[in-house]
Amino acid sequence: MSSKTNKALKDRVKITKNGKVKARKQGQTHFHGKKSGEKKQKLDRSKDFDMKQKDKDRLIPHDQ
Repeated sequence: MSSKTNKALKDRVKITKNGKVKARKQGQTHFHGKKSGEKKQKLDRSKDFDMKQKDKDRLIPHDQ
């Protein structure tokens, strides 16, 4: 029996062509009034998500 993809993680991250895992930064949903423009721009950029290959294979086995 093959392992299932962790759907909660799959919705939050993106696997690039080279196998890197990218994720959105936290704190983007609401309460933007207090944040400066610079802070909001930084939040828009995605960041690399450090994940060991063993964990990638376990949580996202089919690289979807």
